[in-house]
Amino acid sequence: MERITIDPITRLEGHGKIDIFLDDKGDVANSYFQIPELRGFERFCVGRPIEEMPLLTNRICGVCPEAHHMAAAKAADAAYQITPPRTAKLLRELLYMAFYCTDHTTHFYALGGPDFIIGPDAPVAERNILGVIHKVGMEIGGKVIQMRKFGHKVVEMIGGRKVHPAVAIPGGVTKILSEGERKEIEEMGRWAIEFAQFSLQTFNDIVLANQTYLDLIVGDIYRDETYYMGLVDKNNKVNFYDGKVRVVNPEGKEFCKYAPNEYMNHLAEHVEPWTYLKFPYLKNVGWKGFTDGKDSGVYMATPLSRLNAADGMATPLAQEHYEKMYETLGGKPVHQRLAIHWARLIELLYAAERWVELATDPEITSSDVHCKPTEIPTEGVGIVEAPRGTLTHHYWTDERGILTQVNLIVGTTNNYAPIQMSTKKAAQHLIKGGKVNEGLLNMVEMAFRAYDPCFGCATHSLPGQMPLEVRLHDQRGELVDVVTQSAIPEPLSNAEIA
Repeated sequence: MERITIDPITRLEGHGKIDIFLDDKGDVANSYFQIPELRGFERFCVGRPIEEMPLLTNRICGVCPEAHHMAAAKAADAAYQITPPRTAKLLRELLYMAFYCTDHTTHFYALGGPDFIIGPDAPVAERNILGVIHKVGMEIGGKVIQMRKFGHKVVEMIGGRKVHPAVAIPGGVTKILSEGERKEIEEMGRWAIEFAQFSLQTFNDIVLANQTYLDLIVGDIYRDETYYMGLVDKNNKVNFYDGKVRVVNPEGKEFCKYAPNEYMNHLAEHVEPWTYLKFPYLKNVGWKGFTDGKDSGVYMATPLSRLNAADGMATPLAQEHYEKMYETLGGKPVHQRLAIHWARLIELLYAAERWVELATDPEITSSDVHCKPTEIPTEGVGIVEAPRGTLTHHYWTDERGILTQVNLIVGTTNNYAPIQMSTKKAAQHLIKGGKVNEGLLNMVEMAFRAYDPCFGCATHSLPGQMPLEVRLHDQRGELVDVVTQSAIPEPLSNAEIA
């Protein structure tokens, strides 16, 4: 049985590879999306003071430290049984909206966009951000850089650093916003709204207007029917910073809605011996393997998931594009995974609109930004929507506030089962009769790239076996033996395939 390996997979944060096994006819018998790295943040956070967690966990990854910073701060708030002042919440969310704009811009133009703007079959050397700028022009490239610059500047103005912010603490924040800073942030936010609208128009002109790309989006190659998860406000509108987690079934009907401290009633985690990453699933449906449908507990948590799980967007311009997307794609919920890119740009517009709403709130410059904790810390859960999915931080402490246990379910971990399913399905549709080329393999990678995975922070669990392969060579350099320790399960036999 022939084995095809895509290693490393590209345009993501972290490390991963895809092993594809072909049967005797050259068709795909099985595929494994394997994460071969272990970071172990859940273990080495134990023994640290809980108030250190907003600073410690935002070092997990340089892509979305703001998400871990906020989830950790909210978990610490809960452990100390304290509610930050309204201005502190506004400042936290304002920083978070600027971060969202930066992150979604990066993925669309640098990571996911090259597959559409340059083309999935384009030469590898051109299928990158430089190729994108060459095709769309320096002016657009300059706008992308400007958006990232503004986003990082707001993070620095509020959070103290452009990367790894240091502003959120149990009970609030450490920074008061001046009126001068507020005006500057508002001006940058208004520019961000224009940029987001420009990006949606670019998507319309380059992707939706191209029948080949539109066929890819609405076709069956990148389609799975799963449950969908997202944080919503009291009106069931999309919210990134606060609210309850809502889950809808593959038909779009509400399955459950829970507060952060109730997540363990709804989620469980499955492990496989061939990867370090865990597979979360809906406990009240159960783990039925890598399959979709209402009878499978697999769920997805992405920009598209958040839109599927919500009843709409909380800002007017984003709501218009929300309605257009569902009208174009045939109503809710949308199961086509490549539509995640479209949903991501709608979220970019929402974040920019919300940025301006927050920057113009009369209380944003108040000096009331912190409540001193007085209770003995015990246990706390904090949830925010990371760009890649619902992010859960759960901490247990002793009476001194020293962590005794930590559990993290990060955005990409939620999506691991759907990613495994999507990459396998794409491989089965695209690889036939043993005919494989670089363009087809890149289209397999497109299946995971839509999820914008970040594996640097998602790998916490050691299932029990190290994915190790030792290759022995003689003195002439010829391979004499390969010893493998549970890197990948044995491929299916012909009898099992039949």
